[in-house]
Formats: sequence, structure tokens, C-alpha cells
Amino acid sequence: MKINPIHIDREIISGDNLTKIILTSTDVCDGDILVIAQKIISKQEGRLVELSTVNPSLLSEGISSQYKKDPRVVELVLSESKRIVRMKNGLIITETKNGFICANSGIDESNVVNGFATLLPLNSDESAEKLRKEIFNETGKNVAVIISDTFGRPFRMGQTNCAIGISGLQPILDYSGTFDSFNRMLRVTAIAIADELSSAAELVMGKTSKCPVVIIRNYSFNSEKHGIQDLIRPENEDLFR
Repeated sequence: MKINPIHIDREIISGDNLTKIILTSTDVCDGDILVIAQKIISKQEGRLVELSTVNPSLLSEGISSQYKKDPRVVELVLSESKRIVRMKNGLIITETKNGFICANSGIDESNVVNGFATLLPLNSDESAEKLRKEIFNETGKNVAVIISDTFGRPFRMGQTNCAIGISGLQPILDYSGTFDSFNRMLRVTAIAIADELSSAAELVMGKTSKCPVVIIRNYSFNSEKHGIQDLIRPENEDLFR
């Protein structure tokens, strides 16, 4: 398996043709997996908010004073969430409208012009599918696309890249029904390969190297149609809700 970084030296803005920009920067092959940082998807789709245009509510003002956060950012966090999961030690953990459990509803002020913040894409699966189809139309190559973002993890220090949008890739490799090396049947082993591929991509992406796209090559995967909901544990199976 090879992980190839794709450097893009220009700033992505709303309405840019991401497919053209990516294909100008690299060649793709059948079976490639493109891992694309959420930030450039959000910028291209106009999910960039100027904080001076945000009017905080009383709730946002109250939370911001308690946690020493910009009340305008808190307002965005609340507006992008379905519920607050936990607030403690200056952190706001929410469930986003797409079902992700993450800090600050994915609102991010890094790698954007001062005074702005990015929101998560409205539908990352659709964003991934659009890119995949455009790449096929331009090149005739069948690829998979993963949109990734950096998440914290319960019980573990540090962050890791996770998939938030998928097209052309079955995100879970389920070993149930197969046998281990001692001929015992596996019953619950299911590997979140979309998340593991995203984490592998982060090792060459970095945060400051202007490498928002990675091509993973020579990894065998199932290309059946699936979406990010396959990776979100159903509420009735979640022991931590």
C-alpha cells in the first residue's frame, strides 16, 4: 500500500472546481482511494462564516462566559448541534445534525482567515459522491473518496483523523463468520477501515504542509455503495448515551 501526499499551494475558495484542482495536481488510477480534508470541502461549499455577522443568543453568552469562549463561536456550535453531550473543563462536546459526536460541532477557526470559522459540510456523503463522479467523468477511473476530519476519542489522549463522508467504499470490514488461526469463529470483529485509512492519510497530510488530499494506492476494498451512517453506532447499541 502506498500513501501519496497531494500538495495544493493555493487557498480554496467557495465555488472552486475541486476536481480540476486535484486532477491538475496528480494522476489517479483505478482503485485509488482519495482522502480529502474536510476543511477544503467546507471552503469550496461556502461553509465559511464571518464571525462579525453572528449574533449570540443569551444561552451562548452564558456558556461563553463560563468557558471563556467567543460567544459568536458558541452560537455556531449550538446552531450546528442536535444536543450538548457534555460541557466540562472548557470543552463543549455535541452531537451534530449529522450524528457525529465531536468537540464544538466541528466548528474550526484554524487554517482560515482571522475572524472566520468553518462549519462541517451539510452532507459529506453527497460531497464525496459528487467528487467521485466528477473524477470518473474526467478520467474514466473508478476511485473511492473519503472526506476526513480530526476527532478526539473517549478514554484516549490525542486526536485522530476519522471519516465523515464516504463514496465508493464499504467503510467496515466485517470478519463475522470467518475463523481465526485457532479455527474459532469470529462473531463481533468489524474493522472501521474508512477511519483507519483516514488516520493513515493524516500521517502524511499534517496540519501545516498544505497537503489536504492524499491518494492511497494498492489497498483492496469493497466498492459497494455505503455511507457514513454505517460507522455511527445506533443509539440502542450505544452504552455511553
